[in-house]
Amino acid sequence: MNKNRRWSFRLFYVVFSTALLACSDKKGIADYKDANLPAEVRAEALLQEMTIEEKVAQLTCIWQDKVNMLHEDGSFNEEGAIKYFGGHSIGQIARPSEKKNARQMAEFTNKAQKFFTENTRLGIPVIFHEECLHGHAAPDGTSFPHPIALAGTFDPELVESLYRMTAKEVRLRGGHQALTPVVDIARDPRWGRVEETFGEDPYLVSRMGLASVIGFQGREKNIGKESVLATLKHFAAHGEPESGTNCAPANISERVLREVHLLPFKVCVEEGGVRSIMASYNEIDGIPSHVNHWLLKDVLRGEWGFDGTVVSDYYAIEELMTRHKVVGDKKSAAINALRAGVDMELPNPSCYNKLAEAVKENPELLKFIDAAVLRVLKLKFELGLFENPYVEPDAAEEFTGCEDNRKLALEAAKRSIVLLKNENNLAPIDRNSIKKLAVIGPNADKVLCGGYSDKPKQFISILQGIQEKVGKDIEVLYSEGCKITEDGNWYEAPVHLSDAAEDRKKIKEAVKIAQQADAVVLCVGGNELTSREAWDDSHMGDRNSLEMVGLQEELIKAVLETGKPVYTFLFNGRPLSINYLAEHAPVIFEAWYLGQETGYAVADVLFGDYNPGGKLAISIPRSVGHVPAYYNYKPTARRGYLFEDVSPLYPFGHGLSYTSFDISNLKTKVDKIHSGDSLHVSVDVVNTGYLAGDEVIQLYIRDVVSSVTRPVLELKDFQRISLEPGEKKNVSFYITPEKLAFYNLEMNFEVEPGEFEVMIGNSSTNLLTATFEVLAP
Repeated sequence: MNKNRRWSFRLFYVVFSTALLACSDKKGIADYKDANLPAEVRAEALLQEMTIEEKVAQLTCIWQDKVNMLHEDGSFNEEGAIKYFGGHSIGQIARPSEKKNARQMAEFTNKAQKFFTENTRLGIPVIFHEECLHGHAAPDGTSFPHPIALAGTFDPELVESLYRMTAKEVRLRGGHQALTPVVDIARDPRWGRVEETFGEDPYLVSRMGLASVIGFQGREKNIGKESVLATLKHFAAHGEPESGTNCAPANISERVLREVHLLPFKVCVEEGGVRSIMASYNEIDGIPSHVNHWLLKDVLRGEWGFDGTVVSDYYAIEELMTRHKVVGDKKSAAINALRAGVDMELPNPSCYNKLAEAVKENPELLKFIDAAVLRVLKLKFELGLFENPYVEPDAAEEFTGCEDNRKLALEAAKRSIVLLKNENNLAPIDRNSIKKLAVIGPNADKVLCGGYSDKPKQFISILQGIQEKVGKDIEVLYSEGCKITEDGNWYEAPVHLSDAAEDRKKIKEAVKIAQQADAVVLCVGGNELTSREAWDDSHMGDRNSLEMVGLQEELIKAVLETGKPVYTFLFNGRPLSINYLAEHAPVIFEAWYLGQETGYAVADVLFGDYNPGGKLAISIPRSVGHVPAYYNYKPTARRGYLFEDVSPLYPFGHGLSYTSFDISNLKTKVDKIHSGDSLHVSVDVVNTGYLAGDEVIQLYIRDVVSSVTRPVLELKDFQRISLEPGEKKNVSFYITPEKLAFYNLEMNFEVEPGEFEVMIGNSSTNLLTATFEVLAP
């Protein structure tokens, strides 16, 4: 729906609601319990019934204070809830899934909703929000690959189906809102949250983000019974922090902000109708996002027509006082965030609970409170919570982590794996050619779900997957080789390096194991402790190096020196500088974090039962000194380095296959178009190998001469196709005006007449090129 149509609908509902209110009973209030009325009308009617205390409660959330609603066994405590809440409902409750399986969560949310609908004056149900970065982060929730891996599938339909599955798991358990997807553009691999993103390219992130939103919410105005609210985050420019450290300032221009960092949000608002957006911790041009009127009001609501809720990041409103130092107390923090457009404080009532007192001192604040409450109530009506607040525990238990969900997670894991190098076509392994296989490395027999995870019903390690694949046909030997860090989980702080002396003993043992085998599978990279969200000064996750942590490089060299064929799998949350591996290892796969089916996916790819077709969604730099390394740089940005190649080790879009493809015959239907027209382009793709496989055909654009500098190339479309051996396909694209436009000298988003290059290939560095001209209208 375009912006003008959205505003027309909004105007209609305002007029409609006014008419209904005028025609209703003597109090002038429509019945908010009437399910036949539009959500906007019902929200307005309910608002008029509410006290200021009830309104403010709708703008708050509880997390740790859930203990007041719980017995020691985790069940719902009605007496405690009455004492804590009194007669008020509340806007949201965070993470009801904590320490609860599907049935327990469903039973808890049912009892909580019963309390709020029957023991509060107005009977307003609550929204439960959950973390769903790569599946529901809850006990037994299905865990699929991290977004940085999913982006490498270049398959929006797959991503949509995964998040639709996740939405159903969450909703059946009683949840309503997912604090996902992350559509930050990851422009600095030092940043510990790269794994949460869909990579470095704004177009790819936009398409994957849009697919996620549609998967969570569906495509209808009201949210279906198996769908949840999506929450875009982090608004905005969170993925290019100063020094690569989480929450640092984003020192970028408005043009870069709009063309790179805001684009995915804009697409998800205008094309996906996303219902919620989370403001970011960082600042832009000295203004923290949670008090940025221009960002939250002028751009988000004014230009894009967003009419959902803006929620705070956890504790971010309080941090306006404690970290940013732009206010002196919590009440001021609340007032400034509310005025800027933040509707709800997460995760605890630290600042917004001061708003009832603030409005008594300054009644002018009431209009801001009312506007925010209306948006919160509207979502509750669109979710159908007033009519259907309860869920079926049996259905939740049956669907969560079920076999169909496992199959989908496995398919996603296989499609995510990227083959970086395959010297002399050594991979896949011919299982008939070996009798002993060594599986070595710190990640070979570990649970590797990555950040924002819980414990799924199952996790298959690489060692387990290989053992099940080969059965008794091949003897599988195992050695840890070394540790990356001392054992711990994503939440743990601080992080301790492993003991070097012990690791060197393990390396010697690994060499002995490798010498006994016919081939080696080497599993290295990072873990949940070496790349993660740095959420406070004791919980670090950003790094000043991209080298592998610990003695992994010593292990790699020692194993390679045995002369055995080595198949290396990298598991990590950020790109790593793997120069030695890239030069000496014959086979390298980038696997990121693949979720609960990791071992099965790796085994299928390793032995050729699945032909890898994933691509890199982010460039892999040669060193931290090569940062930034993103492919879509400006013409003057990569002149070179003394004694060093300036290019990335592996570029954006790179990924090999066990078969080969020929891309040829790039054609443009015409060589001249007017600035408002679209251009049809096509290439022929042939599978020239002996195996069926997937290839991702990527289309890039360059404006040859422009009024402001433009990137050397920009991804503007892609298709992942499957071809049988010898099969040929003609792949077509349409270059629309929007794909040619940019923000010109006057900051107008327009297409400038002139010459353009269109480039099509299978990576950002392997491309065919044609030119065409855009004429003035």
